[in-house]
Amino acid sequence: MAEAELVTVARPYARAIFSSALSADGKLDHWSEILSSLVAVSNHKSGRELLNSPGYTNQQKTEFFESVMTDSLDVEAKNLISLLAENNRMGLLASIAEIYERMKAHHQKTLEVEITSAYELSSDESEALKNALSAKLGRDIELDISVDEKLIGGVIIKAEDNVIDDSVKGRLEKFANNLN
Repeated sequence: MAEAELVTVARPYARAIFSSALSADGKLDHWSEILSSLVAVSNHKSGRELLNSPGYTNQQKTEFFESVMTDSLDVEAKNLISLLAENNRMGLLASIAEIYERMKAHHQKTLEVEITSAYELSSDESEALKNALSAKLGRDIELDISVDEKLIGGVIIKAEDNVIDDSVKGRLEKFANNLN
């Protein structure tokens, strides 16, 4: 399934989980933890083998997740696993979790922004960047900063589906493309 199709199919599941989480105190973070754990189990070697093998029944797949995650699954989470298994949609877990986290961040007016810089940013530079992004986007910003010396200079900023490439490497690539 293409990525756009995965998102389209995963969105109703994420919305249902989000709606359920909003209706009870403390459930937003609870569902974040559950979805994160489900994705981790499905990405583990034994989880991938089980999910990709046609030799296992939906019941066996459900029981596998329940046995691995014993105490952390409540009735709603068990129902989700069962529903996904019945509909052969266990492969949607990562997409469901990603969409859910975006919905949660939007609701809480937070945003995780990935910054890739050509050099290590000082704490003052990081704070100034965080404040500027917060003012521009109207959300609390959490930065995930990494260094890539291949950028030569500047930064690449990724926030949700938006990418701002203000690196020297990116500018040179644009310039080269314009010459062709």
